[in-house]
Amino acid sequence: MGLFDKLAGWLGLKKKEVHVLCLGLDNSGKTTIINKLKPSNAQTQDIVPTIGFSIEKFKTSSLSFTVFDMSGQGRYRNLWEHYYKEGQAVIFVIDSSDKLRMVVAKEELDTLLNHPDIKHRRLPILFFANKMDLRDAISSVKVSQLLSLENIKDKPWHICASDALKGEGLQEGVDWLQDQIQAMKT
Repeated sequence: MGLFDKLAGWLGLKKKEVHVLCLGLDNSGKTTIINKLKPSNAQTQDIVPTIGFSIEKFKTSSLSFTVFDMSGQGRYRNLWEHYYKEGQAVIFVIDSSDKLRMVVAKEELDTLLNHPDIKHRRLPILFFANKMDLRDAISSVKVSQLLSLENIKDKPWHICASDALKGEGLQEGVDWLQDQIQAMKT
């Protein structure tokens, strides 16, 4: 099997594997987003809060994603940093209807961006302003302002309005992330 894998790699048939960290506060929709990105026959019907982390996989036309879906509960957030070195990209999910915890989300983002394993690396960061279907949701532009995303100058980033339950906005985000990862490899 090793020879076939090498041959497939040389011919460009083998998909490049990418490790992505999926971060954000609890109840922001991280697991639901990752679930929606998997093929429909592999999707889970009942989503439960992630304890610790889970590993999920999905593929795009040219990349094979291994996603570390990290619990956003306060007591587990300190575990995130143990996975920073392995990450090649970050998906940061924000509950756009939870204005009260937007400050906490910004603090966690700032902690992430200033961590030694992240700070000096040019990792692409995809933000999902999730739960856009809810009446209290604020726009992705407003989320971007509240998180001060314009201050991120040393990493490519993009924000997408999303509704994880319907899958809206997810493909746009993953397409952007795939383009960024491929651009970094060339």
